Amino acid sequence: MEKHLLKMADLTQQDITDILNLADQLKYDRQHGIPHRLLEGQTLGMIFQKSSTRTRVSFETGMYQLGGNALFLSSRDLQIGRGEPVEDTARVLSRYLDGIMIRTFEQAEVESLAQYGTIPIINGLTDYCHPCQVLADLMTIREYKGQFDGLKMAYIGDGNNMANSLIVGGLTAGMSVSVACPDDYRPHADVLEFAKAYGDKFTLTTSPEKAAENADAVFTDVWASMGQEGEAEKRRIAFKGYQVNDSVMAAAKPDAMVQHCLPAHRGEEITAEVFEAHANEIFDEAENRLHAQKAVMVKLMQKK
Repeated sequence: MEKHLLKMADLTQQDITDILNLADQLKYDRQHGIPHRLLEGQTLGMIFQKSSTRTRVSFETGMYQLGGNALFLSSRDLQIGRGEPVEDTARVLSRYLDGIMIRTFEQAEVESLAQYGTIPIINGLTDYCHPCQVLADLMTIREYKGQFDGLKMAYIGDGNNMANSLIVGGLTAGMSVSVACPDDYRPHADVLEFAKAYGDKFTLTTSPEKAAENADAVFTDVWASMGQEGEAEKRRIAFKGYQVNDSVMAAAKPDAMVQHCLPAHRGEEITAEVFEAHANEIFDEAENRLHAQKAVMVKLMQKK
């Protein structure tokens, strides 16, 4: 594994396997009261330019369980929010901290932190990708299905950061991936170029039912992500029909699981009935953010 986790494409299939194996072990330890203070005395700086429930709580709790400390840094707390260049912030924080997790808008900001800093950088979310969430998603799929080979992942909705990372992560892990989205809301061009190397293991369509056909895991996300609130009505019109509902699930395999990164807007991207029928899977997925992110922090930050 490289020094940073900036995007899913940074990870090889072996990297993903190694992270998930460690995450499984850490989850087992946690469930059985076995301490694992693998980052004793270390401090993770958490930069939030986008707020979050799951990201903040899971990283902060994870560092505590690993024996370290987490320092919450909002844009109001940092000179970066008053115009200090990212490269200067990176060089200063590298002298205080052992790692940085950042949740922000621009992927370039994450890349700049990695370029100018000297400590591990973890992408907690950008408008381009969401690697930590997708590692938790892959962990959950493997828990329920036991493997990735031969499985099909379907994603229905906006070709956003979740779609980008699910495509890369799913294909890298060994699954086939099918995405349904309106033509004006396709995944990032770089991601579609990445997927070309996988041939017919990747499908892009405008039909939710076609994408979900024989799927083992069906994913969706909100139609308007953080920062897109002004487009909410326009997006409701564009995504009408792109809902995970009984019709879509009828196209998937009878034992298909449903995943949602949350928060969910019942009645929009997913019906309340489908959500509740698969609530255990969805909240296992949410819990696995903690375990997968702990594994990433250990892989990147543990002193050799």
